[in-house]
Amino acid sequence: MVSEEKPENKRDPNNPCLFCKDPKGVSLKHQLAYSARDTYGVSPGHTLVIPNRHVASFFDLTPEEVAACMDLISEEKRRIDEEFHPDGYNIGVNVGPAAGQSIFHVHIHIIPRYEGDVENPQGGVRHVIPKNAHYTR
Repeated sequence: MVSEEKPENKRDPNNPCLFCKDPKGVSLKHQLAYSARDTYGVSPGHTLVIPNRHVASFFDLTPEEVAACMDLISEEKRRIDEEFHPDGYNIGVNVGPAAGQSIFHVHIHIIPRYEGDVENPQGGVRHVIPKNAHYTR
């Protein structure tokens, strides 16, 4: 039997902000951002790039913060390629609750993809709305 945590025992990742107060497994640091492996990765090597400044929306980042994040994405890709040898990547950001954002501090997902990890990968990130994912149907 699987025991479930009572809601009152669960830590709210937004109070205090998980990425501000308790960063785990930091991989690379930049003056404006850092990277870390995702604690609940969906594939081997799943990594997050997180700006240091607490801001909820990707669209509120400064141009310098966006550039720092993009630099870390490129650096992490090289590291993931060397360690895990993926066949492809998805890069994504959830902005707002309707898009699935649950921690309201910007974080960019680098998700390595592997041949056969899903039956039909066509559509990639379009699978966030499954009925529209396979656009050739």
